[in-house]
Amino acid sequence: MTIHDDTIYEDVPPSQDSPGLDPALGDGDHGHDPYATTDADREDGARVFNASGGDWGDLVDEATALHEERIVVNMGPQHPSTHGVLRLILELDGETVTEARAGIGYLHTGIEKNMEFRTWVQGVTFCTRMDYLTPMFQEVTYCLGIERLLGIEDQIPERASIIRVLMMELTRINSHLVCLGTGGMELGATTVMTVGFRERERILRIFESVTGLRMNNAYIRPGGVAQDLPHGCLDQVVSTVAELRKGLHELELLLNENPILKGRTENVGHLDLAGCMALGITGPILRSTGLPHDLRKSEPYCGYETYDFEVITRTGADAYDRIRIRIDEMYESLKIVEQCVERLKKVQGPVMVEDKKIAWPAQLSVGSDGQGNSLDHIREIMGTSMESLIHHFKLVTEGFRVPAGQAYVPVESPKGELGCHIVSDGGTRPYRAHFRDPSFNNLQAVAALSEGGQVADVIVAVASIDPVMGGVDR
Repeated sequence: MTIHDDTIYEDVPPSQDSPGLDPALGDGDHGHDPYATTDADREDGARVFNASGGDWGDLVDEATALHEERIVVNMGPQHPSTHGVLRLILELDGETVTEARAGIGYLHTGIEKNMEFRTWVQGVTFCTRMDYLTPMFQEVTYCLGIERLLGIEDQIPERASIIRVLMMELTRINSHLVCLGTGGMELGATTVMTVGFRERERILRIFESVTGLRMNNAYIRPGGVAQDLPHGCLDQVVSTVAELRKGLHELELLLNENPILKGRTENVGHLDLAGCMALGITGPILRSTGLPHDLRKSEPYCGYETYDFEVITRTGADAYDRIRIRIDEMYESLKIVEQCVERLKKVQGPVMVEDKKIAWPAQLSVGSDGQGNSLDHIREIMGTSMESLIHHFKLVTEGFRVPAGQAYVPVESPKGELGCHIVSDGGTRPYRAHFRDPSFNNLQAVAALSEGGQVADVIVAVASIDPVMGGVDR
């Protein structure tokens, strides 16, 4: 086998001077190849063959003779731009996508089924792991459903509701930063990713100081939150907000009027209002059509009706508009965070409902391994009251009972409507906990966004949806 200047591999007739063994020679002469041996010489009895390739011109002629240029390509599930383990089945006519389908199910966490075998409070530690970029939102919708079944919605302390809003809006910024950062990286703009992840780190430091964990926090519990904000946290939030404003402005300078970005995203991944309504699409994709649908305004929860913020919309209905919407939404979230800080300075009090048959002890502490029981609280209940110790033990091991019924309370996550359908049979565990995750619904738009465009535009379309497969494969 020889290599010519045009890098075409050709067969060479076997000779005494050509190394290796041609299959036609069988056990014959092997030339001067020191690595080639006879079948008898090899311990495993295997035969030795030369690898030979055909001429690319012959292959092209053979493919053209079929008069069919359409091919089916698997993109994923192990692909860096599919946001986890999403499989895209693309039918291509040259560089044009003629058909696109999304294949899901490769993460198979079984979170919803596992929640049926845990107490109501333990379920928080499961659902927070679904969409790992928006843990606080899953915790909130799950807890709001439980609180509705318990009939304690009006008993949630005001301070707890404000803390919930604070944590959710910081999580919204966190999710949008990852969306823009990874989307920029997939388009080749590494600087966008480094800036986005740098700003995200500031938010994760707040989460770690409050909950002991950067992700999968299990901080929001039925009846309130696990514990109050630590000393100095509000000052940390204020300084972080100022730093985030500078970082977001830097992202704007990189993205908003970047001619390369606009060339890659304008009129790409177009989906109008009728298409969104037909497919049940929510979030920035829907708002890019001009419809100001936001559950924080239309179906307020956690006191959102008392906060001052705007619902960001645009009318281009393409990938570029979705980028701009997410940037502007982060500024609106910063406004809400600042309002939360001012309220928390004035509103003091408990962060968990008073009913001791429901409330887990909120006297937790943050240690080196995350958040756990406060040693002072344990010493108190063990040393002063045997009844408190027994009650604590039963509440943690058995859990509380939730009246039979069902509830659905949606929230506005960074990706769209996120809701939890809770069903109780009157026991200490959920009979069923089913989540309407926006990534799952929004993935239906893959075909509409991709078909008719180029292969490279599929990357842009998927990035503009911002799916997280942890929320899809539950």
